[in-house]
Amino acid sequence: MSASIVVRKLSFWAFVAFLVAYVGILSMAMFVFQFGLGELPCPLCILQRMGMMLASLGALYVVVRALRGELLLRELATGLGLAILGAVVGAAISIRQILLHILPGDPGYGEAVLGLHLYTWALITFVVVIVFACVVAVFAQDVVPVAPTTPWQCTAVYRLLVA
Repeated sequence: MSASIVVRKLSFWAFVAFLVAYVGILSMAMFVFQFGLGELPCPLCILQRMGMMLASLGALYVVVRALRGELLLRELATGLGLAILGAVVGAAISIRQILLHILPGDPGYGEAVLGLHLYTWALITFVVVIVFACVVAVFAQDVVPVAPTTPWQCTAVYRLLVA
């Protein structure tokens, strides 16, 4: 197996990890914080979640097209564009919320996790998505994701994304 194929397969799994991470973040925000702890999201939090969903749609588009064997450079650019668009919109909303609570002595909105509020963590994830998408875009010709060909790996991807 050549190095190029290995990089392209790793690129596919990086997009799957991107999806799993954002689905996990959104699930934690909804089921643990919102329903479990009773912290209702503010309108800015809901908009940040929508930005995460849009960014996830970009990664999902890339993964689905790769699994179908139809992923070309144009489709990769479309998926990266959706991810960057969602991340930029979400980051702008996160920055807005951070600036609302920047005064000393302001308790912020909701509970802090590891010393940072959820909207600050959201900004960090949006920056990570933007950096990831930009790096993939720079090396796009060499890292067009290739889906696994063995049936058990495809089944694992489907179960991971659906379950």
